[in-house]
Formats: sequence, structure tokens, C-alpha cells
Amino acid sequence: MRPEVRGGHLYFGDVGLTAPSSSFEQMPSYWLMKSEPDECSISDVEKAPGRKVPWIGVRNYQARNFMRDQMRVGDGVLFYHSSCPEPGVAGIAEVASAAYDDASQFDSKSPYFDGKSDPAKPRWQHVDVRHLATTPLLSLKEMRTRPELASMQLLKPGSRLSITPVTPEEWRAVMAALVELGAQPSVAKLVAA
Repeated sequence: MRPEVRGGHLYFGDVGLTAPSSSFEQMPSYWLMKSEPDECSISDVEKAPGRKVPWIGVRNYQARNFMRDQMRVGDGVLFYHSSCPEPGVAGIAEVASAAYDDASQFDSKSPYFDGKSDPAKPRWQHVDVRHLATTPLLSLKEMRTRPELASMQLLKPGSRLSITPVTPEEWRAVMAALVELGAQPSVAKLVAA
């Protein structure tokens, strides 16, 4: 059960607890989102109108559920280039919308078409993602050498999800690594951890 904040109180079902002075609603979550750069790169997002794109085509229920049930506007995103010669974190983004229906599931010309999805009850949803910074590439190979990142879902054997949660500690460690690689120190403050 996901707790929710209502009127300054934290609720677990019908049981309410007083929230601390810094509201839980304001605490961002962090995500790693994979994209194939020949389909949508961090540069493509930077050049898009409003520097934002819909995260279309997710056809995995767990990844969809992360977007639908857990992502909130303002959450931090490690934009990860995958299925390319050198995969890795290529930039920082943020969740820019609540989840909404992915229209590509109904487009028979789309590679993401799902003939079993009912327009009255769509299966697939997505969020919009907004560009915050393009960074030096923090490669998968480099990430594997950093003990502070050893617990990341991305680095676990068999991990293939296109969207995975990132802890605040992992987020800060990635920000520090990006600064070491030449990113502006201000990148660490784009989405505070």
C-alpha cells in the first residue's frame, strides 16, 4: 500500500500520522530510464519543443506501473542510453507530467501497437520527460567500477527493465561521478537528493 499525504498527515489506508514539517509530497523520487539513442537521445529531448518528450512504447507491466503508480512531476531521471556501442547515463531529466494513455498502443502503423489493448480500458500509459542537462557519458563500464553504485538495479545480473528506481544515495553518487567526469557542479542541484 502506498502512503499518501493529505492535509499535512501521512495516511496508510485509513490510519493517519502527522507528517514532519517537510512534506512527503515534496520529496522527489529518482529513476533511471533507458532509451536507445537512435530512437530518442538526450540531445533529441533537448531539441524537442519545451525540451520535453512523451516516454512512449513501454510494453512491460512493471515499468508501466512505475510510471502510472509511483512517478510524480519533478522526480529526477537519469537518462540512460542503451543498446548502443557505449551505454551509460548521458544526461539528467525530470518527470514532467502525470501518467496518461500512450496513444501508440492504438496506432497500427506504430512499432508499439498493441492489438489487444482496448481503447475503453488502455493497457499502456506513459509520462513526459523534460531535459535538464546533457552530461559527459557515465558509462556502464565505469558504473560497474564504483562500489557506491553496486546496489543499483541496473547493475544487478539479469536486470533488463527499461525503468528502474534509484535511491537518493545512488542519485548523489551518480551526480558526483558526473561532476568528476566534467559536468558542471550545478548539475547535482537540478533535482535535490
